[in-house]
Amino acid sequence: MVLTVEPGLYFHAHDAMVPPELRGLGVRIEDDLLITSTGYENLSGELPLDAAGLEQWMARAMNQAVRA
Repeated sequence: MVLTVEPGLYFHAHDAMVPPELRGLGVRIEDDLLITSTGYENLSGELPLDAAGLEQWMARAMNQAVRA
């Protein structure tokens, strides 16, 4: 069985209790877990979690696509 765990945090665009620069934004980090009879494997564990890591990952993917 594979499960997706996707916690999220979303700020309503008109919530005056939220700082203006965060209003209307949302963040969600997903993990895909393979569940077996002996445990689990995080299928997305090697993916980047921050902007810099994502930019590097995309740059590598683009370079590989150009070479193919």
